[in-house]
Amino acid sequence: MHAMATHAKPVLYGYFRSSCSWRVRIAFALKGIEYEQKSVNLIKDGGQQLTDQFKAINPMQQVPAVTIDGITLSQSLAIIQYIEETRPEPRLLPADPKQRGQVRIICDIIASGIQPLQNLYVLQKIGADKVQWAQHFINRGFEALEPILKQTAGKYCIGDEISMADICLVPQVYNAERFKVDMSQFPTIRRLNQTLIEIDAFKATHPSCQPDTPDDLQA
Repeated sequence: MHAMATHAKPVLYGYFRSSCSWRVRIAFALKGIEYEQKSVNLIKDGGQQLTDQFKAINPMQQVPAVTIDGITLSQSLAIIQYIEETRPEPRLLPADPKQRGQVRIICDIIASGIQPLQNLYVLQKIGADKVQWAQHFINRGFEALEPILKQTAGKYCIGDEISMADICLVPQVYNAERFKVDMSQFPTIRRLNQTLIEIDAFKATHPSCQPDTPDDLQA
């Protein structure tokens, strides 16, 4: 029975526009892993992530969550690291420990220092000033990321190999553009994003072309 469970396709509980869900979609795509998507609509019915049914899947009541290899994981970076450890090719963390450290710094700045401050739940609490609030915290994070990336970047965030840093960067730039952040202040971030967004794994997983993307937002 267990052998069958490992061959079942992973299931991603996500939302088309959730940047954390997009990170996991990119990781699956880069690894060439087929998966099923179950949409959790964060807006509809007061938020489907708040149902008891979903709370059983992820007690934090956030997307993404993934069922894979007979277990359920939540938190996008934990999910991606599990995928990396169980399906190592192509690698998403550099071989060199110093570069690996740099990847983790960039991931942490985005995943701890930017995204949580502008996520839907926080913005709903802020109310009318939500765009300025989101802009402020994205700007503040990008002001830290720009000089770091200037030092570490080659073709991608860390040298010339795609890593978890790139997986975190692209969805955060998408959020920045949604909140009308002036990206001309961040030429390195902008250049990296323009390069990455042309790569299939990033393009095919874009919020504009997901199974749950509303018609008016499809590209």
